[in-house]
This record gives sequence, structure tokens and C-alpha cells, in this order.
Amino acid sequence: MTISSTLWQWAWREGVAPQLSTAGLSALQDALEHDDSALIQGQNVQPPPLQIHEGDQVTAACAIGFAAWKGDYQGAASVAEVDVRFAEICRHADQRLAEPAGVRFFLTQYDSWSREELRRNLLAEVGLALTERTAKPAKKMASSIDQEIHVGRKIS
Repeated sequence: MTISSTLWQWAWREGVAPQLSTAGLSALQDALEHDDSALIQGQNVQPPPLQIHEGDQVTAACAIGFAAWKGDYQGAASVAEVDVRFAEICRHADQRLAEPAGVRFFLTQYDSWSREELRRNLLAEVGLALTERTAKPAKKMASSIDQEIHVGRKIS
């Protein structure tokens, strides 16, 4: 964790965001920008993840569930599918953070924000995640090219 980031940002940046697809992050960014009512707080998915609803289509979800629903499942997923994906992301976030229940730092903060705080705070983080994601392939490509040039010089 960097000194300038908070625990929720650390949990988001290091644990959650890396697991979300680019399509999911883009959908989340759009939802935040347009105050999409399908982005909810206080529960991970609507209808609630009860056995009676497990085959129903998702109508709303929290940030993690929303990114999975709109990104991984392209907006057509059952409650059970999104609920399972949400649990996987949370479990892997804890592993990535090497902190039991470390994802709680993000989830607790997320659920405590006002709608405006949610949109402002998370929009900045989603934008950062997307920017980093698009910048990294160029850096990797450049370093691969540099290695090829370097290797080529060694052989010559």
C-alpha cells in the first residue's frame, strides 16, 4: 500500500480491480458517469441471492457484481452466476492482498458512501485502473522490442 492511498483504495487497486475485465471496468465507469440505478449499495446483487431467485436475471449489482454482470456476462446473467463470481473475486482479492477478509476495506467503504461520494471516489479509481491497463501493454511491447534489439546486438 502506498502512503497516499487509503485501505479501501489498496483493497480496490491491489485486490479487486486487477480481477475485473476491461469490459467490466468500462461498464462500471459508464454506470458511475451516468448514475445508473442498476449500480447499487448494501447488497451484492438484485434480486437477492436466495435459492428462489438463483435462476432469475440480475437487475442490479454492487460495483464488483456490476463489473462481472456487464463485463463477464455482457449483461445477461443469473443471480447465481453473478453471486458466485462476486464470491470468487472477493476470495481472490483476499489472497492477492495476503489479508484475511481484506476485501472488506473496500466493501465497507463502498457501502458507507453517499451516492455522490460513491460516484466521485470510485469513478477516479476505475479511470485509474483503465488507464493503467491500457498503458501496460505498450510498456511491455516496448520492453520486448528493446530486448530483441539488445539480443540482436549481442548476436552480431
